[in-house]
Amino acid sequence: MNKKTLIITSLLTLGIIQSGYKPWEEGMFPLSEIHKLDLKKAGLKIDQNNIYNPKGTSLVDALVNVGGCTGSFVSNEGLIITNHHCAFSAVQLASTAEHDYLTNGFVAKSREQEIEAKGLTCRITDSYEDVSDRVLGAVAQIEDPASRLKMINDVMKNIVIDAEKKDPGIKAEVSEMFIGKTYVLFRYKTIQDVRLVYVPNRQIGEFGGETDNWVWPRHTGDFSFMRAYVAPDGSPAKFSKDNIPYTPKKFLKVNPKGTNEDDFVFILGYPGKTFRHRPSAFIEYQEKFLLPYVSNLYDFQNSTMETVGKKDKTTEIKLATRIKRNANVLKNYRGKLQGLKGIDLISKKKKEEEALIQFINNNVNTKAKYGNLMTEIDNLYKLINSDAQRDLWLTQIYNSTNLLTVAKNINAFKTALKAQPAAQKQEYFDQNIQKLKQTLSSTYESYDIDADKKIFKRMLEDASQFSPIQKVTAVNKVTSKGANSLDVIDQYTESIFEVTKLKEVNYVLNVLLQSPKSISAYNDGLLLFEDDIAKQIDELKPEKDRRDGLLNKLMGDYVNIKEKFLKKDFIPDANSTLRLTYGYVKGYSPADASYMRPYTTIKGIVEKGATANPDFAYPEQIKTLWNAKDFGPYAKKDLNDVPVSFLYNMDTTGGNSGSPIMNAYGELIGVNFDRAYGATINDYAWNDSYSRSIGVDIRYVLWVASKIDKADFLIKEMGVKF
Repeated sequence: MNKKTLIITSLLTLGIIQSGYKPWEEGMFPLSEIHKLDLKKAGLKIDQNNIYNPKGTSLVDALVNVGGCTGSFVSNEGLIITNHHCAFSAVQLASTAEHDYLTNGFVAKSREQEIEAKGLTCRITDSYEDVSDRVLGAVAQIEDPASRLKMINDVMKNIVIDAEKKDPGIKAEVSEMFIGKTYVLFRYKTIQDVRLVYVPNRQIGEFGGETDNWVWPRHTGDFSFMRAYVAPDGSPAKFSKDNIPYTPKKFLKVNPKGTNEDDFVFILGYPGKTFRHRPSAFIEYQEKFLLPYVSNLYDFQNSTMETVGKKDKTTEIKLATRIKRNANVLKNYRGKLQGLKGIDLISKKKKEEEALIQFINNNVNTKAKYGNLMTEIDNLYKLINSDAQRDLWLTQIYNSTNLLTVAKNINAFKTALKAQPAAQKQEYFDQNIQKLKQTLSSTYESYDIDADKKIFKRMLEDASQFSPIQKVTAVNKVTSKGANSLDVIDQYTESIFEVTKLKEVNYVLNVLLQSPKSISAYNDGLLLFEDDIAKQIDELKPEKDRRDGLLNKLMGDYVNIKEKFLKKDFIPDANSTLRLTYGYVKGYSPADASYMRPYTTIKGIVEKGATANPDFAYPEQIKTLWNAKDFGPYAKKDLNDVPVSFLYNMDTTGGNSGSPIMNAYGELIGVNFDRAYGATINDYAWNDSYSRSIGVDIRYVLWVASKIDKADFLIKEMGVKF
């Protein structure tokens, strides 16, 4: 930090302290909470109603949820900017060995050249309404936990049905904001036709690969452009050449000047899930069971798929999306494990709970209502932990083996078909067979028999080691056939994959699913194995429902009494609904005697590229332009270079990928794509000392678009002016 910046920062800090205003806050604020904030004091230069105005157009109208990520409209012709990794699956599906867009990138210089983004839709938040009274009022007299939770779910479904009847043009969803406590009805508009417009070369969009994933400094051009289309009358419609670009209520203005250190910034987006209002027992479950199990499993899966992918380019492309998703999760989970242990969150939570128990016991009324609360929570988690290995295995088994997912869908269809009266079987078959074929086709798109076989075998080996009270019935039947369970599993896996015809996609889609008779008559070992799994899941369901219902009630009580204890209202945990977070462009010190500046530049790409690590390969054109200092109008003067990525202390999590980073005037100056490694713990706890998020700087986006990919037509469409 230079002397001038240090003086300005000191004065800014002094002014904040004197005014009594906290410069930034933890929190992913729902739309309903934005009016409680004083963003003007934080640094906002526009009217706060311009962010969210339920009676008019505002910035939230430029936001979309696309493929589980966030995106934003940047033109009045439906142009969307989001992350490269958010478009990854659609680019994979559009790629072939001959047209490898995944590796080489893609630029559509005309509307006719834009490619269907298969599997992606855009969801736009239309409005919301608190329905907590309707939901909780219906269960006020119900004591049984499972019955209470079932009633809550039934009421939520009925509210959705009523909302969609009143407005058939929307998709409704009731979201639980606080578990067991508050519920909000969201109304969404869904755009079904989304197309790829511009995706940079993978060496730009994924520069640094897994080496740099969740790490600062970053030099990743993690951006892409899509376009939303609707029918000529403006209604949502599936992909068709007759569709026209969607005209959004609002689109974001792009500011090519970017930001400076300490600038106020904010994000609107759809963060996934956080768990900050959970007790120590929940964190203990995460640390001891879920995080290590999933990260180790995904590590094995990825090493298997990477080896299998070396067979040929087609296989490599087919497995690419799954490998990328797994890698992202496993590194995130290992970061969480490191963070949980690093700040000793479990011990901190337990100390808080000791004080909470004392607070409860100090008042006759609170003791009468909440006196057993923490004991009941602890006892429930003892039960959950007692069969955690089996439950996690059952959660992962279908994701692990594609053919088992195929078997699950076929078995479910066979069961439904069998339940039909004889005279109606053909009608049921005709009405539902195309949907089944589409589902199976989607599963086969990422299927490879060698990967499936090795991962399936690993899953069986894991289950064979479980304690007697956690046994998996389907695996028990296999291992009971011999003394050496590993040898039996090896033989069984080879045999079942050799015999099953589910591995032959053409046979399944064109022969097996030809008629009610053909599908009812077919059976094999894989279908029988899946049927045993499904039966055990059904057998376990009543107890799972009871636990979930009890947890729902206990967590509602836990938040209620904790708010009274701390004398403050909590911000609901993230739950994939639209949120705002704000902060400042800011570096940090991740370790003693180190300081990480908040900007990286093209120079860093060249420096990393000089190593032998293949993750740091980049298009040679970047070095040529950098050597010539051909930065155009996109350089940051004090860096004498184009800024690539930057840091800020905003509160983000998964789902915020692709979120627009806006300046004090509500202008787009970057796209959020990651967090620093220490901030992977954000899902459980946030702290300004280590919580940093990472975005791609808009100046790098524009520089790559103009100088590398000659996509100036997009810059023109966005109305970028210097």
